[in-house]
Amino acid sequence: MGTDFVVLSLVPLAIGILVCVSCALLGNFLVLRRQSLIGDAVSHVVLPGIVGAFIVTGTVAAGAMLLGAGIAAVLAVLLIEIVRRVGRVEPGAAMGVVFTTFFAAGVLLLEQSDTSSVHLDVEHALYGNLESLIWLAGSAGWAALLDPAALAALPPQLPRLALVTFAVVLFLLVFWKELVVGTFDATFAESVGARPGPVSFALIVMVAVAAVAAFDAVGSIIVIAMFICPPASARLMTDRLVPQLAWSVVFAVVSAIAGYVLAGYGPLWLGAAYSVSAAGMIATVAGLILALACLAGPRRFGTRTAARRRRPPPRRASHHQSSISNSLQV
Repeated sequence: MGTDFVVLSLVPLAIGILVCVSCALLGNFLVLRRQSLIGDAVSHVVLPGIVGAFIVTGTVAAGAMLLGAGIAAVLAVLLIEIVRRVGRVEPGAAMGVVFTTFFAAGVLLLEQSDTSSVHLDVEHALYGNLESLIWLAGSAGWAALLDPAALAALPPQLPRLALVTFAVVLFLLVFWKELVVGTFDATFAESVGARPGPVSFALIVMVAVAAVAAFDAVGSIIVIAMFICPPASARLMTDRLVPQLAWSVVFAVVSAIAGYVLAGYGPLWLGAAYSVSAAGMIATVAGLILALACLAGPRRFGTRTAARRRRPPPRRASHHQSSISNSLQV
């Protein structure tokens, strides 16, 4: 039993956890900034990048696909910021204009370049292949974790996503104060030299990197769900930022583990003959957790907001400083 788990389930489960945690950590700031649909935008804009990479390289290798998708994603988030700032429109409207344009351009490029039969958009950006990421070199069981030769044969998606998760954590630690101040009041952040513009763009770039790195393994279904569901669930549990991050990580890990187990064994427990998509089930569990948080979360009725409205309004500068200080508390 242990050997079967190491070969068939250990790597997919670890990849699912890494994807969920990295997306959830960044998603907290997207939710607070009301930019949660950035993940959905990235899932649309990678199509022209993937097709362009195939045309240039003539291969569907993961490295070329990820590079093309990454370039397209970075260009898209840059255009979103330009449209939002120059056109002075809402972030949602800017994202809608940019990602629909990119998706349409990708479809047009598929048809005109005669690569539509490859189904690049479906294989690399929507469905993923989480269940197929088995570790054949782990046939020695748990002892394979100490074997350098076996570790070298790990699916490349695992070290790639581990590196991305480490980069996300490092980014949050290095730019923590700038992210917090810029998230709650960009004007105040500008006045104290916290550089909200560049830090905001860096956050969007990290979102694009995390999303693109996850596409090859899990597809866009998990990515979109994890950017929104765990952070939104955590937001209903607390009004303080650090506990919110902790709650979102817990919800992300629970979603990954429970979703993977239910995808493989849930249909069998119900008498069905086949399992279901792990990516879809992980996203479903995350949605169920959000529904439970909406029903039973301690902050679901905005009790603290109502209490604050009954108090005399503080001066503007003191209000900003108090909000930021409360968010920085553990």
